[in-house]
Amino acid sequence: MKRRITIAFLGMALAGLAPAAFGQTATGTTALAVTVGAEASLQLSTTAFVNGGGTFGDFTGTTSLTYKIRTKSTGSITVQVADFTPSGGPTIAGSPSALSYSCSVPSPATAGAGCSGQAVAATAFTVASFGPNTHSVKAGDTGSVAWTLANDPTYATGTYSALVTFTISAS
Repeated sequence: MKRRITIAFLGMALAGLAPAAFGQTATGTTALAVTVGAEASLQLSTTAFVNGGGTFGDFTGTTSLTYKIRTKSTGSITVQVADFTPSGGPTIAGSPSALSYSCSVPSPATAGAGCSGQAVAATAFTVASFGPNTHSVKAGDTGSVAWTLANDPTYATGTYSALVTFTISAS
């Protein structure tokens, strides 16, 4: 009986040490999967107009933009301007508009069709277009929209503002 207990005890002790004592290891694998889709982001600078010089010289200002984009098929940056408020000052609702623009957007984009002209209230214009499989650099690419606001002596004195909405899209 004594012999059976010793053998059973020794068997249990070896079973607990078996993986470490005999150098056994276990491994497993897994697959990492990711879906990379079209994405876009946009950062804008604050735009302040300054008098372009001289009495009743036009006001000028520049909006700088940094964008990141990855497209599968297409993408764009568009701009839409609401008219100045309050009334009595500059307007883009009339003809000709008091506000004109000119765009500068280097590679990987192409400048949008009509990327210079007179702003029309509530009508979007394209600043940049992106083709299939377009990629910006990780830090972002840059561009700008230069604005010229006519300084008409008939404007009432005061502070006026117009809301400008930039939209970037990627698909």
